[in-house]
Amino acid sequence: MTPGARRLALTALALGALACSNGRTAPVDARASGASAQPAPAAESGAALEGGSAAPGAGGPTAALPPNEMGVIPVLEYHIIQDKVFDEFERPPARFAQDLEDLYRRGYRPVNMSEVLDGKIQSLPKGVSPVVFTFDDAAPSQFAYVGSPASVDPKSAIGMWLEFQKRHPDWGSRAVFCMLPAASAGHAFFGDKGIAGQQTAWRLIKVKWLADHGFELCDHTLWHARLDKYPDTFVQEQLARGQMAIDSAVPGYKVHSMALPLGMWPKNKPLAWQGSWTNPKTGQTISYHFDAVFEVSGNPNVNPHLPGFDPHRVHRQIMSGNALEATLNRLDKPGPGSRYISDGDPKTVAKPAAVAQAAPAGAAKP
Repeated sequence: MTPGARRLALTALALGALACSNGRTAPVDARASGASAQPAPAAESGAALEGGSAAPGAGGPTAALPPNEMGVIPVLEYHIIQDKVFDEFERPPARFAQDLEDLYRRGYRPVNMSEVLDGKIQSLPKGVSPVVFTFDDAAPSQFAYVGSPASVDPKSAIGMWLEFQKRHPDWGSRAVFCMLPAASAGHAFFGDKGIAGQQTAWRLIKVKWLADHGFELCDHTLWHARLDKYPDTFVQEQLARGQMAIDSAVPGYKVHSMALPLGMWPKNKPLAWQGSWTNPKTGQTISYHFDAVFEVSGNPNVNPHLPGFDPHRVHRQIMSGNALEATLNRLDKPGPGSRYISDGDPKTVAKPAAVAQAAPAGAAKP
């Protein structure tokens, strides 16, 4: 395990209580921004990928490169949004805001991982590139209220996302939140017990709000258990109960993905994406089946159209320092490692010859 991963195991949950800054920025009015308990209507310019609000659409900057729907799709990984940085798991709010600006300026628009796997990214407007945001550990700094659910903390990730959408309506409500329902230090569905000013009663409200607005909900176990340390029965209980907790907020929700805590696989790897657990008290059996498994780090992923793509080994890149800029610069270079760019026609797949014949170096393999 890397030094950063060891540090996460010891400190990430404890730092969650400190994640929300007490800055002077005015709260985002959830009602004015469309952040009510009911989903807001999609922007008129949005290309409807799936249910929810503000799907990615046309109208903003696009890539100054030819279409390439066999290209690479970056998957970004965030944890705590706060000014004080200890290691790669904290991202200052100003840097997160700049990440949004940089991606938008280069023609990227956010999509859910389920939409990548389902092929719905084929309906993106011409010149647009998909990017998958993932947020791990359900820190209050990712989604916080100020005083009540009517006011989203403007320095939380969701608060900044909503403000960005006001300026850029074609920036969709699409990101994957890999959540912990029962972790300590406030990492229980984005804060509880007054930690960082967040009330326990708000937890399920936040989870439902995310689903109603088109964001994807992801299982990250019950309390961030290292799955490599435990027997099969325990692994399945952690994932089944994590799914149950999501269902308690959004009944009937289909959980498409899970993220490995610390990137550690269970001894029986297939249990990371499929298994079941029987509640000894009720006798009820809960089964889970995830289409995608997120690892902690790695190169950008092979395109799903290519045989090298493995949805059960989705690489992500931790957003630390200048990692995003370096990645985007690399993906702008021509060749088999270049980025996915839509041709605007959902019935065709743009296949540049050089790209269709080779997968990116270092990409995930089955």
